Amino acid sequence: MYEYRLAEAWAKLPEGIKFGEVGGVAVDSRDRVFVFNRGEHPIIVFEQSGEFVTSWGHGVFTRPHGIDIGPDDSVYCTDEGDHTVRKFSPEGRLLLEIGTPNQPAPFLSGQPFHRCTHTALAPDGRIYVSDGYGNAQVHMYSPDGKLLHTWGGPGTDPGKFNVPHNICCDRDGWVYVADRENHRVQVFDGAGKYETQWNNLHRPCALCTDKSSRRAFYVGEAATSLKVNRLFPNIGPRVSILNREGQLMARYGADRPGLNDDQFIAPHGIAVDSKGDLYVGEVSYTAWQQMYPGEEMPADVRTFRKLVRVDRQS
Repeated sequence: MYEYRLAEAWAKLPEGIKFGEVGGVAVDSRDRVFVFNRGEHPIIVFEQSGEFVTSWGHGVFTRPHGIDIGPDDSVYCTDEGDHTVRKFSPEGRLLLEIGTPNQPAPFLSGQPFHRCTHTALAPDGRIYVSDGYGNAQVHMYSPDGKLLHTWGGPGTDPGKFNVPHNICCDRDGWVYVADRENHRVQVFDGAGKYETQWNNLHRPCALCTDKSSRRAFYVGEAATSLKVNRLFPNIGPRVSILNREGQLMARYGADRPGLNDDQFIAPHGIAVDSKGDLYVGEVSYTAWQQMYPGEEMPADVRTFRKLVRVDRQS
């Protein structure tokens, strides 16, 4: 049901523009692909065909981490490095800023933000932010950026977090949080009430939902950097596809990290378009140093790819 092939050389980058590490990727209502990366051109936009559209954001961001696109195609960029969420028009005009640049909240204070990681948009326009590396919270905002509610806290109990790394909303307004170091995705209603959790995952980093009738969830799982098991098979990196009950429907990725077409280094951002094709961003430069300390990084380490969904009847 879920089979993919790699789209070779999909992104048609103009001369002088290249990807850095890709923190996040998102798709708008026209299936245009927005790649949020740590290079000199932080936002690079493509048509579904891979044709380059534009780039913007030079000099704006400190450390790009997450990106989401709202129902009106506004672009929400989460900057872990300067502790902000910014809303832009699709052309890059700043519309809203949440948080104070370069002024993090105290570590584990519960106040926004301390190295926030990702943003999700509810169907009614509410804004949810996972926060993050230096916090253990989810913050809910009104569409105009007013803080409405915060929940979470550090821990392993239901509703607690150990690095809330990614977040998404489905078309019913439920909230899904990739609780990375607790190896689970937690599910909440729109008010932050804990509902359930999905546990058959390893360090979930990337997360998105297919808002079509398929109602699938796509999870990018990271490998470990622990010396004791960093090369263990069958724990990632990979992409897992789950249904709304958290049941595993498919997985893509070989047993171990690597450079082959069916291998990942560090899936960090993921998006799905209206055809069911996947776009996966990786923070491969950072992860390579963690997984292979002291080893020179190969020149062909990729940070972004498109996976085309294969129709079995074709």
